[in-house]
Amino acid sequence: YSYQAPAPTPSRLAISFFVSNGYLVFAPDISYETGYPGKSAMEYINSGVESLKKNSWVDGTKIGIQGQSWGGYQVAYLITQTNMYAAAWAGAPVANMTSAYGGIRWESGMNRQFQYEKTQSRIGATLWEKPELYIENSPLFFLPKVNTPVAIMSNDADGAVPFYQGIEMFTGLKRLGKPAWLLNYNNEAHNLVQRQNRKDISIREQQFFDYYLKGAKAPAWMVSGIPATEKGKNWAFELTDDKP
Repeated sequence: YSYQAPAPTPSRLAISFFVSNGYLVFAPDISYETGYPGKSAMEYINSGVESLKKNSWVDGTKIGIQGQSWGGYQVAYLITQTNMYAAAWAGAPVANMTSAYGGIRWESGMNRQFQYEKTQSRIGATLWEKPELYIENSPLFFLPKVNTPVAIMSNDADGAVPFYQGIEMFTGLKRLGKPAWLLNYNNEAHNLVQRQNRKDISIREQQFFDYYLKGAKAPAWMVSGIPATEKGKNWAFELTDDKP
């Protein structure tokens, strides 16, 4: 257990802030089976949520899911497999392990293959040995099954997860007519560094979940987006009576 003081978030969920605003936050432990990281996450997270839903003080129809980095990947995967969640927020997700596999981590220059084979992703084989596992664990190939509204954060100076991973997921969802938003903080890292950007994402994340989980009004950025020419000038935080 560790206490997180309320503060603008670098991309993770500001747990103390959300629980102070009427939310119940569940952070499960996950045990992974080699070759099936997506399925493992789904089994542990969903079973925990199903257990929570048995309590009278939990509204099972208004559950959101949020994750950053490896957590963002798991969010992206879960919404292709279940309609349990009313809203999802995926920060710096890997959507396509096949396209991410051969790249490098821009900050260190390390080839990315190791993390898919042996470490975090735990596929347990190369792309050529087990291509079916890379596809099975990549949310991109199952986007037609997504029904959950999702906001994606993907930054163009991310040295850990390639910026194009978020683009692949976002453009795929939009091509399929799914409700999706893409946040790109220019020149920002994997986890946000600049305080103004941390404050920005904290506001947008609250507005997003408040709309889908609490029935609050939608902010203008969710309804109309923000044109590239207005970025940094028009924040579009104002609440409207329109729907996204």
